[in-house]
Amino acid sequence: MTERRFGDVGVTEAAEHVALVEIHRPPDNYFDAALVGSLAEALEDLAAGDTRAVVLASEGKHFCAGANFTAPGGSPLTTADDLYEQAVRLFRTELPIVAAVQGAAVGGGLGVALAADFRVAAPEARFAANFARLGLHHGFGITVTLPRVVGPQRAAELLYTGRRLDGEAALAIGLCDRVAPLEGLRQAALELAGEIAASAPLAVRAIRRTMRGDLADQVRVATAHERVEQQQLAATADFAEGVAASAGRRPPKFSGR
Repeated sequence: MTERRFGDVGVTEAAEHVALVEIHRPPDNYFDAALVGSLAEALEDLAAGDTRAVVLASEGKHFCAGANFTAPGGSPLTTADDLYEQAVRLFRTELPIVAAVQGAAVGGGLGVALAADFRVAAPEARFAANFARLGLHHGFGITVTLPRVVGPQRAAELLYTGRRLDGEAALAIGLCDRVAPLEGLRQAALELAGEIAASAPLAVRAIRRTMRGDLADQVRVATAHERVEQQQLAATADFAEGVAASAGRRPPKFSGR
């Protein structure tokens, strides 16, 4: 199959009316505004054709490890305005999306997984809204998307603790919809996307618009608030400690400053 490229995002026709959209930044698939914009562009292009459903997958060990706070060149928070603009664009795309989650979907990577309609996970997958463990406020519209999927009480617990969930634990609370062995993960996601693609496409899009409602607008409002909170916390000693602890693979020692 021939792959078309949109920056670091590849698109292939995986099956009848189903496309595979793949992030190519292995092994961690860290994102930035350019990558999220490429995802949105690929999905917009597919929506203009005869694709009816999409599988969102990633090359490498992890689905998406969020933003890279230890990379040289400054904090990714300096470009968060552009990132969240592209995130809203991603939520406005029209096609049903099934995410195939292997490895980590943590931080903003969890936000990317939550942009999908459904998530199929490997047992070894790791879901975490780990922002508080970094001394940071969550972003990528997780304020809206996580409670929609798991309920407000579960969402608060996950956000306050930064707890990691494997595939089976995520399935138990509805954070993912199916669990499949790693070697069969993409096939399981393609099968679910194929079931969707077998339905009447105009009806599916109409139902999706109804079910998602003003989600993209809610994400726009949420990210504006999340951005303010992130800017304030990025200047704290706790955030510096959280990033250092994460890079050093040690427990953080927060001071409340």
